[in-house]
Amino acid sequence: MATHAISAILSGQVPVGSPVVVQGWVRTRRDSKAGLSFVTVHDGSCFDPLQIIAPADLPNYASEVVHLTAGCAVRVSGELVASTGKGQTVELRADRIEVVGWVEDPETYPIAPKAHSFEYLRTVAHLRPRTNSIGAIARVRHSLAQAIQRFFHAQGYCWVHTPIITGSDCEGAGALFRVSTLDAVNPPRTVEGGADFDQDFFGRETFLTVSGQLNAEAYCLALSKVYTFGPTFRAENSNTSRHLAEFWMVEPETAFADLHANADLAEALLKFIFRAVLEERADDLAFFAQRIDKTCIQRLEQVVNAPFERMDYSEAVHILEQAGRTFEFPIHWGMDLQSEHERYLAEDHVGRPLVLMNYPKAIKSFYMRVNDDGRTVAAMDVLAPGIGEIIGGSQREERLDVLDARLDELKMDKNAYHWYRDLRRYGSVPHAGFGLGFERTVSYVTGMSNVRDVIPFPRTPRSADF
Repeated sequence: MATHAISAILSGQVPVGSPVVVQGWVRTRRDSKAGLSFVTVHDGSCFDPLQIIAPADLPNYASEVVHLTAGCAVRVSGELVASTGKGQTVELRADRIEVVGWVEDPETYPIAPKAHSFEYLRTVAHLRPRTNSIGAIARVRHSLAQAIQRFFHAQGYCWVHTPIITGSDCEGAGALFRVSTLDAVNPPRTVEGGADFDQDFFGRETFLTVSGQLNAEAYCLALSKVYTFGPTFRAENSNTSRHLAEFWMVEPETAFADLHANADLAEALLKFIFRAVLEERADDLAFFAQRIDKTCIQRLEQVVNAPFERMDYSEAVHILEQAGRTFEFPIHWGMDLQSEHERYLAEDHVGRPLVLMNYPKAIKSFYMRVNDDGRTVAAMDVLAPGIGEIIGGSQREERLDVLDARLDELKMDKNAYHWYRDLRRYGSVPHAGFGLGFERTVSYVTGMSNVRDVIPFPRTPRSADF
């Protein structure tokens, strides 16, 4: 007798009348006066559970079946039959129910079948994927990740596994997690009294990466088209709904590409992955539209169907100055646009996704290509209605003299970037790339307001419990 995923059964892949086995966890049990029980079983393969009809003549009906509670693990065999009840098209008429694992104490089960706040579920992160919402997020996250991989593979990009431990600060921001094996209480000291990292594991000071970009550029300038997809880390003491200390980034790099080609790639990627999740996870998105954000499906369809607007930063500032609206952060040329500005542009002015380009040099990173005006760099942000920035990127500075001038201007140590500067010495070419925050993307798709709820085990200030 074949074992089937509940998703295959509910999607009609298993004919009525087939003998089947399902394995999963009990969601509910309802006993009927007619001498049978209705047990819903969920295996995580899709949003909906499968209803099991458990007749009283099962050998373990009185001893086990009527004692099943939420969370118990079961293996059920029987015949798939057409359902006469509401809410399902098929159900499983059981001829055997094996209890694989009991819930120790149903009265104290941390995720008993009732409404739980997302704040509470973060305290039981090891159990929260058993809930409707977190389980649906996990499936959406998987669908998006797979779509990203398919997109880049089809476009001829090579997935490069960039290091987690690095000696470079890509952003020059300084919010880094140090990696060290030195004695925390009594480390070796330099003559100046500081920790002597020459005696550390790597013989130098090292950190968890904030971005795979610089390493990806090295491979881009040999393989032409590469991308990274992995965890990154920021030691920012930010307790907000938008910040995580550990999060995932998608970072493509393309040789012989300028800013406009970069924007085209970003648009194509978002359209592809949103179309994929709409097709693959309709059941989960229907739940989010009903319970979390009623506009989430419409929002994704808009991104898929509407061409992205292109606009220069300077034009955006002029539009914001003429908006006739009082912003919390008054607008002026040269400032870093805030979320309120980005959302006004994407939602109120344009009404669809928008690529902002050519930002002031003073507010952007050292590696971004300086434009001919000397005041701006070839940077871009993709702004989406409902969230603001979802992608940030740039054409990279391929000219060694200009890159060195930027490092000097920002008082950054050129020796620390010697290998990155080497890339400009040997066959340098124009190239461009961007970063897509994966958790920000999952939040956008699901309508979840806190990024701590869209990653399996969130890492935030003073919180690394699992």
